[in-house]
Amino acid sequence: MDLKNGRCICGTVKVGERGQIVIPKNARDYFEFKPNEELIVLADSKIGITIVKPSDLKDLIEKLKFYEEEYKLTKED
Repeated sequence: MDLKNGRCICGTVKVGERGQIVIPKNARDYFEFKPNEELIVLADSKIGITIVKPSDLKDLIEKLKFYEEEYKLTKED
């Protein structure tokens, strides 16, 4: 997989009859997804779907909290 700036097109998927998709092998290997591992699916109507490990989501939330405190971000900003 050719990851440039941490991004790539990992392949294409088809939605099966039961609504399932298979994550391409190169993406599973790169992100070290294991069989039966629980993942979080995030959705945005304008961007699409993102799949993350719970531990990665926790790290992202912690980083966002840091920036919120560091830059005193509020809902009014």
